[in-house]
Amino acid sequence: MDYSKAFHLVAKASKKSAVPCVLIGGFAINFYKVTRDTLDIDFLITKEDFAKIKDALIVAGYAEEFATDVAVRFSNKKETVDIDFMIVDKATREKIMKDGKEIEVVGERLVIPSVNHLIALKLHAIKNNQKNRLLKDLPDIVNLIKINKVDYKDKQFKEMCLKYSSEEIYQTILKAMSGEL
Repeated sequence: MDYSKAFHLVAKASKKSAVPCVLIGGFAINFYKVTRDTLDIDFLITKEDFAKIKDALIVAGYAEEFATDVAVRFSNKKETVDIDFMIVDKATREKIMKDGKEIEVVGERLVIPSVNHLIALKLHAIKNNQKNRLLKDLPDIVNLIKINKVDYKDKQFKEMCLKYSSEEIYQTILKAMSGEL
């Protein structure tokens, strides 16, 4: 799959509109040495900023496939890569950007979340759609913890899990880390 066109499209629209986008999802996870295939590109953005770049996607042949208050998917029949946007408030985006890392993808400079923020995003996704997200996101969380040596027994990690998911999910992570799953 040729992801480069989609990366260049979003990066160009982002720069032109002075809109910061944060790369999340599979590509961000891969940066942290967790190998994961992905069929789309995911970005984190505010609702107001998304409105500023939406037209560039439409002009490039993308169409809105679905939209909710927290997510928008764009697809293009000519391209095989969907582009997803997770909608957050400005304070959340700023905090994630402040703690994030700048990386280069196909010649474009993008910000990715810190490992903990990436895990928090995964926890949030599970909490809001456990049936569809648990089997996809739990392995990502476990691998991020293992490979990046995240202290999952730390009080702050537990608090993050409880804030963005639940005690049940936290206990599931502990079981997965101990090999019980």
